[in-house]
Order: sequence, then structure tokens, then C-alpha cells
Amino acid sequence: MDGNYGGTLDARLAACDTVIFLDLPRRVCAWRVLRRTARFYGRSRPDMAPGCPERLSLEFLRWVWDYPSRRRPAILCKLDALQPNRRVVVLRSAADVERYVASVAPPGASEQRGG
Repeated sequence: MDGNYGGTLDARLAACDTVIFLDLPRRVCAWRVLRRTARFYGRSRPDMAPGCPERLSLEFLRWVWDYPSRRRPAILCKLDALQPNRRVVVLRSAADVERYVASVAPPGASEQRGG
């Protein structure tokens, strides 16, 4: 599943078999938002639909900064309450993400990605 939209979280959790929760430090998330905004401001990013230019608001930056204290606890509770047949993977650093991707990538995938 992908995304942080809380309004559909319960439905998405009910439909998934695996959750990968990127629980990165707020300073990392805020820095990446600022870096992405500087790189693509006013243009659509390659991973976004055309007509959705990159922008930044103080409200969004505050949401990112407050996420660990305001949103994260409730999400972790929901993940803890999932049925045992659902897999939950919590990744807390870029190194965790790299190790996880390497562990699930098919043989030879790193050569295909240029790594």
C-alpha cells in the first residue's frame, strides 16, 4: 500500500497482505521535501501526473514536521492490531530501506538498476 491519507487507511489495511511503513526521522523527511521542492518547483515531477506542479506550503511542511507526534502513534497502533496473517515491515533509515530492497530484489536486479 502507498500513501498517508488517513481517510482510507483502514480500508487499505484490510485489503493488503503486507505493509511497509517508512518510519524515517522528521529531519530526513523535511529535508527531502525541501530538496524535492527546490528541484521541481513549479513543474510536474516525473513521478506525478501532468498538470500537478510541485509546490510547498507552510501547512504541508508543518504536517511533515508534526507527523511523528500527531499521526505516527495511531498508525503504529493500527499496525500492531493487524491480524497475524498480515506482514508489517517498519524501516527506520535509508540503510534499512536499502537492506530490505536488496533482500526482496530478484537476483541480478542491482545490475539492472545500475547498482
